[in-house]
Amino acid sequence: MMRAAICSSFLILAGTISQRAISQEPKGQQSKRFEDSENWLRLFDGASLSGWTTKGGRYDGNAIWTIEDGAIVGRERKKQGGLLYTSQRFESFVFSLDTKIDYPFDSGIFVHMLPRKNAAGVANGKGMQVTLDYRPQGEIAGIYADGWLFHNPKVKDKWQRDEWNRVIVRCTGKTPLVEVWLNGEKVTEFARQTNEGFTPTGLIGVQVHGGRQDTTAARFKDVRLLELPVFDRVDFTVNADGLLTARDADRWQRLFNGKDLDGWEIVGGTEKGYVVKQGVLGFPKQGGGGYLRTKDDYKDFALRLDFRLAPMANSGLFLRGDREGGDPAWSGCEVQILDDHNWEKVTKSKLLPYQFCGGLYGSVAPSTKALHRPGRWNSYEAHYAGSRIRVELNGQLLYDVDTKEVKVPRGVKPFAERAQSGFIGLQRHAPAHVADGNWIEFRNIFVQRLKQ
Repeated sequence: MMRAAICSSFLILAGTISQRAISQEPKGQQSKRFEDSENWLRLFDGASLSGWTTKGGRYDGNAIWTIEDGAIVGRERKKQGGLLYTSQRFESFVFSLDTKIDYPFDSGIFVHMLPRKNAAGVANGKGMQVTLDYRPQGEIAGIYADGWLFHNPKVKDKWQRDEWNRVIVRCTGKTPLVEVWLNGEKVTEFARQTNEGFTPTGLIGVQVHGGRQDTTAARFKDVRLLELPVFDRVDFTVNADGLLTARDADRWQRLFNGKDLDGWEIVGGTEKGYVVKQGVLGFPKQGGGGYLRTKDDYKDFALRLDFRLAPMANSGLFLRGDREGGDPAWSGCEVQILDDHNWEKVTKSKLLPYQFCGGLYGSVAPSTKALHRPGRWNSYEAHYAGSRIRVELNGQLLYDVDTKEVKVPRGVKPFAERAQSGFIGLQRHAPAHVADGNWIEFRNIFVQRLKQ
């Protein structure tokens, strides 16, 4: 909701990851839909470790990492192993690489890796490992997390010794389903049953396991990723374009049909301020200020949507907006949408705690900074029932509060005096310094009316 903005066209992952199509993908029937996606990202440029780090995960170490013949090569250092991680965190994705592992050698692909403790000293949850343990008693494509979650002893027979093997890991859902393909054959399908003790986000890593003191190595190349939205697998399925389909369309209503603005109305600005293409709703430079709002009103509901920002983008999600009550941020409420990765530096200003992305504007600060960098999709979930609102960003809880108990700015109505039912809106701030193109985009907007 910030009142000034300086935006430019979309950058893909702040320049650390370039976009490139991939033609080879799992050959199983369930995965053919992903192989032709144009949204695959190259994580390794074949010449450097740009975009990678050896610190910031659960299992940091002292392994040796080099680039040889266009591949990442990992070896022990004085019996010490370690991981090489992506520099950015991911939640829901398809991860693909080619690997050649000397025999015998223990390696693996790790997902949702965070330090054991956060900056405040509080323990973080665990991630998971897809094992690449190429030793006599080892397992390929088992699932491990400080203990076995899923054994897979027979897959090792499918491994091609002294050859490059393609391994693809698909990790989807708030309570993840982990699927693994080896050389085009699906070999693992593991649905975790709980989120307790686990983290919903983190780095992706490849491993050198220590303890051997020899020159054997693990090699990785053609490392790519297809990022997917954060969603509940009980309620939705996802396709290769990252578009969701509700399993029960009567329960989850599609607010945005992906084709036009049916069901919405423009308040302020002009039609030039909105463009629909391939299931995505974009806000281009032209079109003035204002906002979109639903034609229907909602009282108690659950809402999920994805949004993608350009640098310095500034928007907001209005909930229970009063059609006759003036600014919907105060007649209902607003969940902030802002590029707080760049805002303070560019504007040379200091954001108030509730002005960071995800904040309940004017009242509640997000408990964690979960916003992805400009160019990546983010997933919001909001649950508003009675006076209680719960908001998640990219699978991480930002707050769960009773609005009767939160403070509001001086001169602003308390929540108890605001609309108890109203429209859902998407704010258009019309930044003054925006390059041509969309400065914010939305997709996968669904709402579920909750029974009272």
